[in-house]
Amino acid sequence: MGTPTTNIGPGFGAFVAFFALALTLWFLMRNMNGRMRRMAYREQERVAAAEAAAHPDRAVPAAAAAEPADRPPGGADPGETADPAADAGPDQGREAG
Repeated sequence: MGTPTTNIGPGFGAFVAFFALALTLWFLMRNMNGRMRRMAYREQERVAAAEAAAHPDRAVPAAAAAEPADRPPGGADPGETADPAADAGPDQGREAG
């Protein structure tokens, strides 16, 4: 006689378990990426501090090192003055009077 065939698949429970594992892996990778970035940043700071301690005559203040080369000290754009009212048009930035 013919035996009944039963096709049994993994089902919904297996899908939920696989999804939970994938989600856990995603969170673990995200956490690891953040930790690796922090470690790299701290290592750069440590190396910079060691170089500054070894060569105090070449030390550059952190604020000056962070300034882009095309900007003058103080953070103003080229062609911009420190006074916003002076950069404004003839009627802008001044009180009417």
